[in-house]
Amino acid sequence: MPVMSGKRAFLDLLKQEGVTVMFGNPGTTELPLMDAFAVEHDIRYILGLQEAALMAMADGYAQASGNLAVLNLHVAPGLGNAMGMLYDAAKANAPVLVTAGQQDLSYVATEPVLTADLPTLARPFVKWAAEVQRAEDLPLYVHRAVKTALAPPCGPVFLSLPGDILKDDAEIDLLEPTRVAPRVRGDADAIAKAADMLAKADRPVIIAGDAVAQSRAHKEVAALAEAIGAPVYVEFIPNTASFPASHPLYRGAMTRSQAGVRDVLDQHDLVFSVGGDLFTWSLTSPIDPWPKGLPLIHLDSDPWQIGKNYPAQVAILGDPKATLPDITTAVTARMSAGAKSAVAARLASLTETIKKDREAFRAKARALAGKTPVAPLALLEAIGSMLPKDAVVIEEILSSAPGARSLINSDDAQSFFGLRGGGIGWGLPAAIGVKLALPERPVVALVGDGSAMYTIQGLWTAARYRLPIVWVIFNNTSYRILKQRLVMLRGLAEQADTFVGMELNDPAIDFVGLAHALGIDAHRAKTVQDATDLIGKALSSNTAMLIDVDMERGYKPL
Repeated sequence: MPVMSGKRAFLDLLKQEGVTVMFGNPGTTELPLMDAFAVEHDIRYILGLQEAALMAMADGYAQASGNLAVLNLHVAPGLGNAMGMLYDAAKANAPVLVTAGQQDLSYVATEPVLTADLPTLARPFVKWAAEVQRAEDLPLYVHRAVKTALAPPCGPVFLSLPGDILKDDAEIDLLEPTRVAPRVRGDADAIAKAADMLAKADRPVIIAGDAVAQSRAHKEVAALAEAIGAPVYVEFIPNTASFPASHPLYRGAMTRSQAGVRDVLDQHDLVFSVGGDLFTWSLTSPIDPWPKGLPLIHLDSDPWQIGKNYPAQVAILGDPKATLPDITTAVTARMSAGAKSAVAARLASLTETIKKDREAFRAKARALAGKTPVAPLALLEAIGSMLPKDAVVIEEILSSAPGARSLINSDDAQSFFGLRGGGIGWGLPAAIGVKLALPERPVVALVGDGSAMYTIQGLWTAARYRLPIVWVIFNNTSYRILKQRLVMLRGLAEQADTFVGMELNDPAIDFVGLAHALGIDAHRAKTVQDATDLIGKALSSNTAMLIDVDMERGYKPL
């Protein structure tokens, strides 16, 4: 076996796994690795100034590329700084190998500065965590970690790399990567049961979730929806474009409330969830969103999600792209002539209703276009109308988000990425990872002002690597979503019209000045037209730009 240093072996192992980019912020325990990078030409090192921002960059890269992202952090504080965004990556099923330097094993027992039990710290938010104890074991640990990260359901993993493991020489057999084939086809008996139920349903509905985009199954879901005459909703905390927004059966997202979901489900006699989130709430309600007795067919690549909150009459573990064609074929074979005629009538009625509703919604948004400060709906409609078809949109606008998936172009599986876990600060740096993964596509990030301030350092990384990204700051000078939720509690804050800890207006945050200081061109927009003119300018010149839009500040429900 060849004798080599741990640092050289680690980089060679990453190249075996197809890695071409590493995100990181180095410290003393990473110095051996950075020494190896001095003569490394195949893996690009992307430097970030804060670990939370770096974690979101790696998350965005992993989601957009569908491949492994690698992030190297510095010991316990570095991992600790990244934990909020690591939570988001876990919820988004992003395949990220997170590593952190550890103090040398030869003296870690003395509890040197910055040390901690790193695998235990990471473990709640990763699929697998371990610390390498011998240089000879690096290949086993790295290949095991990557296999686990990419096996369905995907997710982050963690390795602790002690400094002496990287520095020391050893006889190291690099071994070979392993991949778990992702196209798992659902059980034939379960598919037959699902087909029986779908063929008999009079008012079926499909809820499409992230697993659809992750498995690239847009066409397969659309074929089933057309075969059974069902509208398609996307989950209301969408991380991806889980169904083409331009499809005639696309219904958008349900209102994110128990009452709103109940209003939709009451109209149907069968729910087919394809990787859908059923359901993640942020507030409790006395209303049960699930109608009593409503049957559920649940297909997902993650067994934990199937029937997690609502029992599934048919539970199918499988990859949507591999399994949906079998279901569609089986349903079609079971339909009588009368049933097929009913589907045709249902399709005609549905598509006409959806078309009218869509046009009315866009008209409502356009009617707000002249309002100042800017109304979120108006800005979303204007941006959606002007973006090129190949644009990728990153969305973290929280209280301004309703309507985004209906008004913004999002027709392919890599066209839209949204905040999944709920830990704010993700969107601004995630756009950097997405752009690195999809360099030929325009990337536009829609980010709230409060969210942007969590990871504003990410702008420096974009400037350093000349990444032409457009950030649109929906600036309502507050944590407006918290105001909305507090009003819904009908308590003292609503009565006094006082919201402690939720104002970002004294002093006002100078996003244009911040962007300039970090190397990014930036401008303020007072109107919808100002904003779209600036977006168009940035896209046509293929340059980075931050646009600070003066948004309406109202927070009370209409």
